[in-house]
Amino acid sequence: MRGLVEAASFPLIEAIHGRRSRRFAKGASIPAGPLAFTSRHAPAPLDPLEQMLLIATTAGNTGWAELFAHHPGYAPRMPNYTTAAGGRSFPSSAGFNTSEFFFTDDTGVYFLPTRGMSPLPSSGGTDLRAWLDAHRARIVKLAEGRLNIPAEMPHMEGHNTWCANVPGSTLVFPVADLAQHVILLLLYLVQNGTGIYDNVNRRQIPGLERYAHRMNLEAAYPMTFLEQTALTDVSVEMGTACYAGALMLQALGLGGWLYTGLNPFTVLGASGDPAVPGLGFRFEMLEGNPLPHFTGLPGVFEAHVPPHHASMRSAVEAAVARKFGAGGPFDPKLGGPYRENAVVRSGAAAIDAEAVEITTLMAQYVFETFGRFPATVPAVFLKTYLQAHRLDTDFYDRHFAPGAYLRTHAEHDRNWS
Repeated sequence: MRGLVEAASFPLIEAIHGRRSRRFAKGASIPAGPLAFTSRHAPAPLDPLEQMLLIATTAGNTGWAELFAHHPGYAPRMPNYTTAAGGRSFPSSAGFNTSEFFFTDDTGVYFLPTRGMSPLPSSGGTDLRAWLDAHRARIVKLAEGRLNIPAEMPHMEGHNTWCANVPGSTLVFPVADLAQHVILLLLYLVQNGTGIYDNVNRRQIPGLERYAHRMNLEAAYPMTFLEQTALTDVSVEMGTACYAGALMLQALGLGGWLYTGLNPFTVLGASGDPAVPGLGFRFEMLEGNPLPHFTGLPGVFEAHVPPHHASMRSAVEAAVARKFGAGGPFDPKLGGPYRENAVVRSGAAAIDAEAVEITTLMAQYVFETFGRFPATVPAVFLKTYLQAHRLDTDFYDRHFAPGAYLRTHAEHDRNWS
């Protein structure tokens, strides 16, 4: 297909400099103002191949992750930060990989898990068909029909009501297990000889004094700082994932853009309207907090907190198992990019029972003190969306000077027919 050949050879520098938020899809209408225009075309879905290429570029596995090689405090062992054996199309802080991806189009609502995906066997180069097929096989259909996000406030920002989640479009969005990210940061601190203190209540966490032989509590981090660090980490992870997809839009010749103007509570499932169930995530309304506290979509995407884990201890243990268990980055039985994979993977420092105990103590303190974990940021976080649609170039020809869209946009329908 000509469009696939064009996408595969599209220059990166042209994608970067040609990236724009091109919101006017086929079937769209701007009813008033200096840019008023009504499309004469019916909405049209993406070609299945280009949709899969876009989704896999945004969320996909791209080969083996390279482990952290050295830290003087861990020597002669390697650091054990990473929690995924495979790399993805975007960076993740310390290789934590705490986000997964959902998407919706006219046919349904879908989940594409890739953070635990091992790379395909490769003899060099990329078998694009096999790569796309492997990602397609992981897609889980959650519901029929497009996710209902009413085109009105408070579900959608007013400037997006005419163009967001429109018929024909594909909407892709990452959701992060921020609770797991905080646990992984706590494990990181413990292994580096410190922890956190409760700066909200201005006190040390009771019990940590028992571990003075390995922890410098004078260097402890404020709890809220650590949680804000985790929130920033996952925001960057999700934003760069969507940016990778935005660059692919240029190569494919699709309209669309990266944005934040959809209400995450509506999308996750706390709209308060039975006709707008969203994804159906479980949530609680906690005393003193006006916002819903989401914990997960049972059986699909469950954050590392109760009730999806029996206790904070089991959540911590699950995070450790993700590193060292079957298929994890430190599983010596797993393949990889090294000449001696078993030697390298078994060379990481262990997370000892005492480190698990200390991390659990801090996590349990937060959970019991604040009635939630984390204390000041969401356990489940959604912020960034990537939309793709067939661009109506007539709108740009009418209102813009030449150069408002790329040659791939001009040739899209012919290339993907």
